[in-house]
Amino acid sequence: QVQLIESGGGLAQAGGSLRLSCAASGRAFGSYFMGWFRQAAGKEREFVTAISRSGSSTSYADSVKGRFTISRDNAKNTVDLQMNSLKPEDTAVYYCAATSLGLITPRTQAADYDYWGQGTQVTVSS
Repeated sequence: QVQLIESGGGLAQAGGSLRLSCAASGRAFGSYFMGWFRQAAGKEREFVTAISRSGSSTSYADSVKGRFTISRDNAKNTVDLQMNSLKPEDTAVYYCAATSLGLITPRTQAADYDYWGQGTQVTVSS
């Protein structure tokens, strides 16, 4: 089992940057694919990005490709999300998630993820 705690959310202006971090506790962090999802008010939770166990493979939603970067440090049990060129439509609660499913390509469906953090609010003003 793994526990996840996100940090780094807050308020940013359009065009600005924020960096989210997710700290995992529990065993075998390196055995999990890690993902970031977000949920805007009144909308369903959506996939943002995910990374493989070793960090060698990543997936991004088209809406964030080229602006967001996911990375992980298995020695520190952390996964980060660097968000650049933020847009007002990036405003949402961002969730870190972990799954033991997958071989090479990270999973992009929320239903595939077993463990979730409590979420951190990101607000982008225009």
